[in-house]
Amino acid sequence: MIRIFSTKGHKPEFGLKDLFRYIGPGLLVTVGFIDPGNWASNIAAGSGYGYTLLWMVTLSTIMLILLQHNVAHLGIATGDCLAEAATKHLKPWLSKTILSTGIIATISTALAEILGGAIALKLLFRVPVKLGAIMIFLLILILLFTNSYKKLEKWIIGFVSIIGLSFLYELSVVDVSWGEAARGWVTIQFPDGAMPIIMSVLGAVVMPHNLFLHSEIIQSRQWNLEDDKIIKKQLKYEFTDTLLSMVIGWAINSSMIILAATTFYKNFIAVDELEQAQQMLVPLVGNIAALVFGVALLLAGISSSVTAGMSGGTIFAGMFGESYDIKDRHTKMGVAFILFLAVVVIFCIKDPFSGLVYSQMLLSIQLPITVFLQIYLTSSEKVMGKYKNSKFDNIALWLIGITLTVLNVMLFLSFL
Repeated sequence: MIRIFSTKGHKPEFGLKDLFRYIGPGLLVTVGFIDPGNWASNIAAGSGYGYTLLWMVTLSTIMLILLQHNVAHLGIATGDCLAEAATKHLKPWLSKTILSTGIIATISTALAEILGGAIALKLLFRVPVKLGAIMIFLLILILLFTNSYKKLEKWIIGFVSIIGLSFLYELSVVDVSWGEAARGWVTIQFPDGAMPIIMSVLGAVVMPHNLFLHSEIIQSRQWNLEDDKIIKKQLKYEFTDTLLSMVIGWAINSSMIILAATTFYKNFIAVDELEQAQQMLVPLVGNIAALVFGVALLLAGISSSVTAGMSGGTIFAGMFGESYDIKDRHTKMGVAFILFLAVVVIFCIKDPFSGLVYSQMLLSIQLPITVFLQIYLTSSEKVMGKYKNSKFDNIALWLIGITLTVLNVMLFLSFL
């Protein structure tokens, strides 16, 4: 299990300094929904439909805050991640089936992350995409197998900060219609033919692998699990960390759509490649903005590939009733297996941009399975004890699960 503080006997002061020490797990999760898959989905949304699909980022983020807080609650209250809890409390055939779908979703996630990093290498250094994918794959293995969690967390928080600043710069050089953007954030619309993009945006924000990951990495902040007062304080700190991190992710995802709407949709430019998006930025907003776009994409690809690998290790180890430990063979096998299969699939893809978009759609399809697993476990007194979901929590979580299922049915019907 990933730990920074001892879980026995440590009595934190719970002051502002301690709160800042607690910040981190949420930002690590945030990386997962500002990844290259999000870039593709958001650019497709903004270039194809302007500001009209911004509401999906708002809705997805609200869902995300509730789900991530709930699954982190599981990790804090039980000391188990979502995969471990499933293995402990479900019949073996059922837990393995559900966790296998989680592994498939994580492969889809890793595909998008590695592919996005490879595309960034092509944009910046003219490296062929397949060679770039191998380079990103090897880099991530080195980072995960040699760096401690604490070091990785600091690097990734730095990457998130740079990506956020990059989009602030991008927005500063374009002419944004903030009134239209404000309406887009709160007005639900389903333009003709937009359902696949809507679902890809949903799958790019509310990601199954992040639910598994958050329940594991939140345990790096555990102190004394036997002290109720400390557990309650942890839950408050965790919610602050989650809320802050998810709002940052909402802002960055919104910035991607706004940038695409302002530069591409406004100029009647249809974008179907990330390379094309960068190239078209040059005449519209200048060389520096295009360079910043490429660098931010590379950092997003690297950092999100790290978290995808960690998620794969978490789920695979959880199938054996074990927590994430990069020194353990099951964790190592999970990390390497997920990332390797993602690279294999990349070699089979003819259209990288479509691969990114459809990988996010696959995540949205698997998502209800993970969400209903989470609801079952966190509602159980046997699993959570007195920290089980309240009636209000259950109502909110069931509404999210049903909404996700309805949207998936709408996606299916849109193809008929």
